[in-house]
Amino acid sequence: MTQSAAAASNVTPLKTAAPSAVVALPQPARRPMFGPRTKTRLIDLASAVIPPVLTIAALLLLWELLCRSPTSALPSPSRVVSDTWELIVNPLYDNGGNDKGLFWQIFASLKRVALGYALAAIGGIALGALVGQSRWAMRGLDPVFQVLRTIPPLAWLPLSLAAFRDGEPSAIFVIFITAIWPIIINTAVGIRNIPQDYKNVAQVLRLNGWEYFHKIMLPAAAPYIFTGLRIGIGLSWLAIVAAEMLIGGVGIGFFIWDAWNSSRISDIILALVYVGAVGFVLDRIVALIAVAVTRGAATT
Repeated sequence: MTQSAAAASNVTPLKTAAPSAVVALPQPARRPMFGPRTKTRLIDLASAVIPPVLTIAALLLLWELLCRSPTSALPSPSRVVSDTWELIVNPLYDNGGNDKGLFWQIFASLKRVALGYALAAIGGIALGALVGQSRWAMRGLDPVFQVLRTIPPLAWLPLSLAAFRDGEPSAIFVIFITAIWPIIINTAVGIRNIPQDYKNVAQVLRLNGWEYFHKIMLPAAAPYIFTGLRIGIGLSWLAIVAAEMLIGGVGIGFFIWDAWNSSRISDIILALVYVGAVGFVLDRIVALIAVAVTRGAATT
């Protein structure tokens, strides 16, 4: 046997490698479309929106069924929409005089409310602080306030017309005299409920009257004050609609009265829907301002 053959016989034959197994890599977990916080917010939103939507839909359906007859005294919702379609789609028209769209009617009313309510807020907070801070002022003014606040708002209108001899300032005065009482009363209650510790701190820091007023008194009584402001804005909106029915001119109240005189019942219903919506928005605005100012101490 040759030397090369011997070497060849000593070589160990190579083993065939076994086929390797394919290992599947773990797939990354799919992120949910909505996180827990988003789901919670959506659930809260649905719970806040769905019930009133279903309630309104049920009421509209009941109203449609009850007033669908041609002999019905009140129009059905579908008829209201068809009768007032031009007012709905064109709220900005202006043909001069009192012939204006609902936007201008509501805007004129809101201007009166803004002025009268601002005067009531300033005067009400000032008088409420005085009554809440001073026992002598409370004894002297509180009985007067309790008597005056029971007078119906429209009872002031003839007196204001006699004094101002103009419908515009008379309407503003009616708003002022209507909104000021809840602001005074709630502000006075808030001032009287200021904790004694706050007053002690003011004495230790030797705060003057103005510093005590805007650093201690107003922040401590803010939840009560904004409660009065929320009641006041609602009463203001109620009063202006009633007052405008009597003073005339451009305004949502006179629009309703004019529609009644012209037997346009559908126009009245549409105007009432707008009045309710605007009143709700005004209340929400004051409530949100209250939460921002009091940092959540006042609830919406």
